[in-house]
Amino acid sequence: MSSLKNLLKTICLFTLFMFSSISNVCLADGNYSPLDSPEFFEGLNTFTAVYSQIKQLYVDEIDDETMFKNAIKGLVEGLDPHSSFLDPEDQSDLNESTMGRFGGVGIVIGTKGSFIEIISPIDDTPAYRAGLQAGDIILQIGDQNVNQINLEEGVKLMRGAPGTKVKLTIGRPDIAPFVVEITREIITIVSAKGLLLDEGIGYIRISQFQNPTAELVDDIVSELVTENETKLDSLILDLRNNPGGLLNSSIDVANLFIDSDGIVVYTEGRVSKSDVSFPTEAGDILNGAPIIVLMNKGSASASEIVAGALQDHRRAIIMGQESFGKGSVQSILSLEDGFGLKLTTARYYTPSGRSIQAKGIAPDIYLEDITLSSFEDAINLSSQEKDLKNHLLAESPSELSEEDILEMQDEITENRDKEYIELLREDYFVHEAINVLKALKVITNK
Repeated sequence: MSSLKNLLKTICLFTLFMFSSISNVCLADGNYSPLDSPEFFEGLNTFTAVYSQIKQLYVDEIDDETMFKNAIKGLVEGLDPHSSFLDPEDQSDLNESTMGRFGGVGIVIGTKGSFIEIISPIDDTPAYRAGLQAGDIILQIGDQNVNQINLEEGVKLMRGAPGTKVKLTIGRPDIAPFVVEITREIITIVSAKGLLLDEGIGYIRISQFQNPTAELVDDIVSELVTENETKLDSLILDLRNNPGGLLNSSIDVANLFIDSDGIVVYTEGRVSKSDVSFPTEAGDILNGAPIIVLMNKGSASASEIVAGALQDHRRAIIMGQESFGKGSVQSILSLEDGFGLKLTTARYYTPSGRSIQAKGIAPDIYLEDITLSSFEDAINLSSQEKDLKNHLLAESPSELSEEDILEMQDEITENRDKEYIELLREDYFVHEAINVLKALKVITNK
């Protein structure tokens, strides 16, 4: 009995430590104590009874540290798919991911039931080139059944040294499960790129929202205006399969195109510090030129914030499919000894008060069964010059002057851009967006 009392005391102290640690770094009001709740002690009695039975009867001996870690993980991960308890290695992996460069296959994932769902493949990554799609379900990673592990363990299994391989068993509606073998690479994300289409129509693809994305988009628009030799008539902003990224980046991108007073997005949680509004800033770099935002079910989080803001401010027409619906805020809380807590603390709302969470952004014009065209395959950084149509043959450097080399490079760039534009025009999403923009131009000029 004394050992059980000591265990109860240890757990109480540990729990109090956890709550005090969180209140010091989080949004909590600091006036809650688990000791004030009768339900806490009822639950603690059950916990200690289960803990004691495991220690005495489980087939293998498990140390107390492992038991506590497992208990805390269960406590946090039972809340929602995005909350998790982070050990020091998890913290390091998370920091690595937010820097936009890490070793792996290149997908953004979440949980769906007991399995892992692909929210979006990241542009120009092994997973994207292997044909993985938003909505695919990962059933197995190697020989490991996914329903036996949590999300973080799944991430660890898929990450690894560049050049190594991992097999994924994929479930997709209407076809039998299939296996894809993917070679890991260092994943470096290029967040935005753009081209000028005919008749003054600009096209910008944002694959993820990073720190420099808004500045990059601003620069791309300036370059397109220079190339067009006058201001753009309209813009296609492609957010398909964009899994999100940094909140501040999405706010900055939205503010590039909004000139009206109001907010871009706001958050609400249980405590006052979770309630934050992010205001619009004056200045529209397109001077009111029409915008169409392309979205699909792989568009999530920050991309939904941008689309929702532009839609509510009547600044853009949203075309495509209903987005993913990831509208919750995760706070990273530091605990002692390098541990951390990723905890959902609020929900995102569009300027008009629509919740994004589990609802997504509904398009103004719905397009069915749309996927990215082969344009994205052609524009991948890994594609080689020899793969391009009408590529130039190699010559010995000694036979070419510097002027000849520069002329060749200009010709290669010109041919490549022409081919990309042709591929874009064949993309059904983009094709329909161009038709709508041309129609708007006709109506406006009447």
